[in-house]
Amino acid sequence: MAMVFIYLRGFKVWISYKTQVVLTVLSWTLPVFTYYFVGTSLGQHVVSAVGVHDYTQFFVIGLAFQGYMSSVITTISQRLRNEQLYGTIEYYVISKAGVTGFLTYSALWGFLLNTINAVVILSVGYALGVRYDVNFVSTGLVLITLIVSTFGLASLSGAFTMIIKQGNPVSFFFSTFTTLMSGTVFPVTVLPLALRYVSYALPLTWALNGLRDSMLMDASISSIWNIVAALLIFDVILVPLGIFSFRVAFRHAREKGTLAEY
Repeated sequence: MAMVFIYLRGFKVWISYKTQVVLTVLSWTLPVFTYYFVGTSLGQHVVSAVGVHDYTQFFVIGLAFQGYMSSVITTISQRLRNEQLYGTIEYYVISKAGVTGFLTYSALWGFLLNTINAVVILSVGYALGVRYDVNFVSTGLVLITLIVSTFGLASLSGAFTMIIKQGNPVSFFFSTFTTLMSGTVFPVTVLPLALRYVSYALPLTWALNGLRDSMLMDASISSIWNIVAALLIFDVILVPLGIFSFRVAFRHAREKGTLAEY
C-alpha cells in the first residue's frame, strides 16, 4: 500500500509533469541564492542585526527543513481536496487502509518530496561555502520528532478540509507564516515579545534550533535534550488530537452525506 501512494500515486504522477518538476526544483533553490546575496551584499550589517555568526549557515538549515511542516500540511490538504474533486475520496477512506491509513500513506509522499527538497538545498548551501559537522543520531532524532508532530498537524488540517472544503485556516497559517514565525531565515529573538511566544508554540521553531546545533556543531542528544523533550510533548499532544479530529470530521461528513462534495 505504501508503494502505491509513494511511487504510483506520488512519484510517477509528479515526474510525468517535467515542466512542473523543473519549476519545483527552482522554487527550492532560488530562495537560497536570494538570501545568500542579501547576506553577502549587506555583510556584517545582517549578521549583527540577526545575531548569528554565519548567516548563510543559518538560513540554509532553515530553508532546507521548513518544508517538512508547511509543505507536508499543504500536501495533505491538497490530496484530500483533489480526491473530493475527482470523486474518489470514498474509495480511499473505506478501503482496507481506512481513514488513518489514507492520512499516513498520503503524508509519506509529502515527507519523501521534502526530503529531496532538503538534500537539494543543503547541497546548494555546501556549494556556497556551508560546512556541516553532523551528529547523525541527534539529527535523526530531531527530524523524527518533527515529522511526527507535523503528521498530527497535517491530520488536523485534513479534518478542516473534510468539513469546510475550501479556505483551510490550518493549512493557510502553516504555509504562509512559518517562514516568518519559526526562525527560518532570522532568529525568533528579533520578533516582538508577543510573536515570540507564538513562535515557541510551533514545533518547527524548536526543531530548527536543534537541527542547527546537530548539523553544524555536532551537538549530542544530551546537549539538545531540552529541544527533543519539547518536540516529544508536541508529538504526544498533536498526533492524537489530529487523528481524532480527522475521524470526527470524516464521520460527520459521511453522516451528512457531504463526504465527496466540493
